Amino acid sequence: MTQHTVAIQQVQQILQGVRRQGRDVLPLLQRAGISPTLLDAPLARVSLAQYALLIRVLRRATRDELWGLCPRPLPLGSFAQCAALGLRCTDLAQALRLGFRHIHGLQADFVPRLLLQGEVARVQLVRRGPPDAGLDYAQKAFLLFAFGLACWWVARRVPLLSVDYTEAVPRSDSSRVYQAPVRDGEPHIGLSFDARWLALPVVQSAQSLGEFLARAPTDLLIRYRDASSVSERIRRLLQRRLGAELPALEDIGQALAMTPQTLRRRLHEEGHGFQALKDALRRDAAIADLARPELTLMAIANRLGFSEPSTFQRAFKKWTGVAPGEYRLTRLGTATFDPLADPVHTAGFPKLSRDS
Repeated sequence: MTQHTVAIQQVQQILQGVRRQGRDVLPLLQRAGISPTLLDAPLARVSLAQYALLIRVLRRATRDELWGLCPRPLPLGSFAQCAALGLRCTDLAQALRLGFRHIHGLQADFVPRLLLQGEVARVQLVRRGPPDAGLDYAQKAFLLFAFGLACWWVARRVPLLSVDYTEAVPRSDSSRVYQAPVRDGEPHIGLSFDARWLALPVVQSAQSLGEFLARAPTDLLIRYRDASSVSERIRRLLQRRLGAELPALEDIGQALAMTPQTLRRRLHEEGHGFQALKDALRRDAAIADLARPELTLMAIANRLGFSEPSTFQRAFKKWTGVAPGEYRLTRLGTATFDPLADPVHTAGFPKLSRDS
């Protein structure tokens, strides 16, 4: 499957901390294989691998689990220690409470809480101090990591009822990641789910923790994505036809045994439109193909079902704000490094054994 891509705004936001520290972001971006010129293209996207690598690079450069976004750093190893603490617990409720107490003991810029309101469980991040854009992004990143960790502890995706943000955000990416309604203007950043999921047993071990941390943060971003959602099912169906004319909504409805009206309604509930899904798939596939120097622009256009390279070039520039040839030059001309050959991927993580 073609991996989803990440909006360049996410890159801009995660760089806020190092910029406040007066650091030069250019070498950090280069190590992640991201061209600085993309920062000036508001519609640009980067691959999931590039974004995950940038997180590792920033983590090492700042010696901070939240990349300099908060007034006080979160010490390296905090996330790994939190994950390990959860292994001592019998169920998800205990693991979340223990993990949140651990994080709160290490930093005081926001307080993570687990609340029960009738049959609904809420994870709520209470900010300490005035509104701050960097801290806001740090809380959103922490919320995503906490959700991914919760799913990992119990080895299944926990279905969400809603996600709360204090300010408006682009809904496409947030809705896709969480597969839940995103509410703006809430007093705190957080999420909610059916309280019965708190009774799920913690099933991971020290051995699986080592494997999980070695794959972080990529696994936190994609491992427990809801593959059963309508938008993801449509994306898989469309991917099979990428080299030809993509099927119409009515054809997809027949394949999924849904009327076009039901399909549109389900997509709307997930925050997507059918044409936007088709464009996003082609865009993401093009970004992946442009990183392969052996493929010509004509070959990529054919692989995506475009009859003419010029048509593909116009579409790609409309999607990303950058011509495909220019994007390829920025991608292939940026140095990258092997994360497995660099200590950034394990720095600060505890050494684990089968008996730990």
